[in-house]
Amino acid sequence: QVQLVESGGGLVQAGGSLRLSCAASGRSFSSYAMGWFRQAPGKEREFVAVISGSTGNTYYADSVKGRFTISRANAQNTVYLQMNSLELEDTAVYYCAAYSSSYYSKPADPGRYDYWGQGTQVTVSS
Repeated sequence: QVQLVESGGGLVQAGGSLRLSCAASGRSFSSYAMGWFRQAPGKEREFVAVISGSTGNTYYADSVKGRFTISRANAQNTVYLQMNSLELEDTAVYYCAAYSSSYYSKPADPGRYDYWGQGTQVTVSS
């Protein structure tokens, strides 16, 4: 069992930055690839980024590529999402999730993730 707790959300102006954190409890954190998803009001949950468990390979949604960076610190059981050049369209609840293995084959498929956090709100204002 893995418990995930996100933090770092808040209100930011367009063009600004935020860093989200996701702290994981449980053993063998590095055995899970970790992903970030987001869900805006009235929209489906959307894949944002994923990072593999030990090699550090990453993959991003086109909408955030070049602006967001996912990273992890396995010794601290934590995954991060650095968000720069934020846009109004980035407003959403952001969720971290633990993939079913250390490497991702279908990173955008929510069904491949076994554990989810409760989410943290990110609001980008004009």
